[in-house]
Amino acid sequence: MRTTIIRDGQAVLPGKVVKADIVVRGDVIEAIIQEPQDQVKLSTWINQPDSSPNDSVTLINAAGRYVLPGLIDIHCDAIEKEVQPRPNTLFPLQMALIEFERKLPVHGITSMYHSLSLGVGLSLRGGHLLTRLVDLIHAYKKRRAMIRHGIHLRYEVSHLAGIPVVEQYVQEGKIDYLSFMDHSPGQGQYKVPGSFESYVMKNQAVNVDEVKKIVEELLARQQLVDWKHLERLGILAAQKGISVASHDDDSPERVNRFLSFGVNISEFPLNLETAQHAASKGLHVCVGAPNVVRGGSHDNNMSAIAAIDAGAADILCSDYHPASLLAAVFKLSGILDSSETAIGLPEAVLMASLNPAIALGVDKQLGSIEPGKKADMIIVETFDNYPMVSTAMVDGTVVYESSTYVPSQH
Repeated sequence: MRTTIIRDGQAVLPGKVVKADIVVRGDVIEAIIQEPQDQVKLSTWINQPDSSPNDSVTLINAAGRYVLPGLIDIHCDAIEKEVQPRPNTLFPLQMALIEFERKLPVHGITSMYHSLSLGVGLSLRGGHLLTRLVDLIHAYKKRRAMIRHGIHLRYEVSHLAGIPVVEQYVQEGKIDYLSFMDHSPGQGQYKVPGSFESYVMKNQAVNVDEVKKIVEELLARQQLVDWKHLERLGILAAQKGISVASHDDDSPERVNRFLSFGVNISEFPLNLETAQHAASKGLHVCVGAPNVVRGGSHDNNMSAIAAIDAGAADILCSDYHPASLLAAVFKLSGILDSSETAIGLPEAVLMASLNPAIALGVDKQLGSIEPGKKADMIIVETFDNYPMVSTAMVDGTVVYESSTYVPSQH
């Protein structure tokens, strides 16, 4: 059996950072060596592997670097941009998936729950490609993978024709995470009059008359939503071990409404009062890493940092920008950006690893560096305090390595 030993790194464990050697046997973390007296035990692993000729020992030097659990991203729709980087410009789905996957270990993401939208009707977000992407991801991950792939189905409640698809995926266990969205004008993200129309006109290049028709049709469908049916569907998903979320909650009343749907996550609450209420009800509250990195919401909604400071958010996701997740962790830690509101590296790491693992029910195997768990880890070095992944390991296999050089001065 293959043995890999990560030497002399600053290991970020639940609640603390310690200098340690981490022993991986096969695909599992076997031991964390912290005390000097355990070095004798470590030498046994290094010098006396099992007798099988297939046994080997690989040493990875992590001195001066941080060793983190692999990041778990529960909400990221960037694969949609990989398929369609510009309007009316579709790339082959397999190419998009493979190329997108190759980027993720670079950013420290070892588990990605691809956020695929059904029924938004804007850009790629329709049913015509979603089912093909779901099938492709399932087929692909059975044959090869650099990371762990999951599927987060984002269902727009006014897309009445999409209900059979959602029901089929829930019944067949083809999704790992289900969120209910309502992007109709007049509430949620588009509560301000005219904001929905402005968004559609900007992103879809439609005129005033065309957007008026879109709004009329959407509002008509919204009135036909069978909320009791959706409630039963959410409960069924939760019973089958599929995590369920509400999205863009704009009030405590909306949070309360979705509690009966079996939700355990509130994604992107729009204001602090709502986030605090969701947290008080025992929900995980997910905020965007781009919001943290940029110092505010691009839509002038709740500050993610304010929610974290108030104890009203416990999960970070990359939302639409995978590179932001690790950067946000280090900003919140105080390493990247010193601040009085820094929560420290162990707590910041939890928000992108163990907490999302708990929310999605995979924490028995993933989310932290502990003996017995799967060996999903990243080694992070810093340059001018900015974090960069030098090694990424998934299931005990190194899937990404990088090194740098110092340019000659002549």
